[in-house]
Amino acid sequence: MQTFLIGAGAISGSWLPYFFSEYLGVAKVAAAGQIPLNVVYSFYAGAAILLITILWTVITTKEYPPEEMALYHGEEPETEEKKGILSIITDFSNMPRTMKQLGLVQFFSWFALFSMWVFTTPAIAQHIYKVLPGDTSSVKFADAGNWVGILFGVYNGVSAIYALILPAIAKATSRKVAHAFSLICGGIGLLSMYFISNPDYLIYSMIGIGLAWGSILSMPYAILSSAIPARKMGVYMGIFNFFITMPQIVNGFFGGMIVKHFYNGEAIYAIVLAGVFMILGAVSVLYIRGSKA
Repeated sequence: MQTFLIGAGAISGSWLPYFFSEYLGVAKVAAAGQIPLNVVYSFYAGAAILLITILWTVITTKEYPPEEMALYHGEEPETEEKKGILSIITDFSNMPRTMKQLGLVQFFSWFALFSMWVFTTPAIAQHIYKVLPGDTSSVKFADAGNWVGILFGVYNGVSAIYALILPAIAKATSRKVAHAFSLICGGIGLLSMYFISNPDYLIYSMIGIGLAWGSILSMPYAILSSAIPARKMGVYMGIFNFFITMPQIVNGFFGGMIVKHFYNGEAIYAIVLAGVFMILGAVSVLYIRGSKA
């Protein structure tokens, strides 16, 4: 359900720049170094919705105390534990093997996703709309950016639908097989973008990416939840986010330099690399060992 709601919200956010420019007449181009107004207004709308939903969650969500949780999960033997940062370091060093194995999967997956989010617009603009590298203020670049927003809405829509049937796929096979299949579809979708010359056909690429995104948002957590003690669920789920942020930090530092110095500014090759990494993530999933993986 979480993945479904994420997908539904992301569709609206992805389509806002196109809506503002094509239906409300907001400018989609700007001077070099400036952000088009349709993008600016989209961020304003997104920020407002984010604040409203956070406040709604804080006000309406009940957090259960440890004593009440113990009634449903049973008492675990108490052990003397370090406090503060030392506790986090200890838990990090003692993380279950399944969690360590998932870390590699997450690195490949989120490195690929970050590349897609950052480089899809310049990649499509250059590779399909024939915009020169470095041109970010032309009408063609704006058209490419607006179309990428529509495409991102498509893959989020696919992920929302896929989230509803993914549990059945996992039950019929296994969690790791379902996740591997999804990542392979995502990798194929990313790689296919290199071979497409008609922007309309990119919708088919987004189907594969949507399957991967739907699984990335849920299946690693499902695999992890069966491998960690209930008492440490919150701690390890928090630590697990390290495996999401770290590949994006690495990509943020080096991705732009790789495109500039190794790909001569042609961002499409960053998308190709993302497709390769997504498939490597699928291969890594199959090596996870766990009773319920």
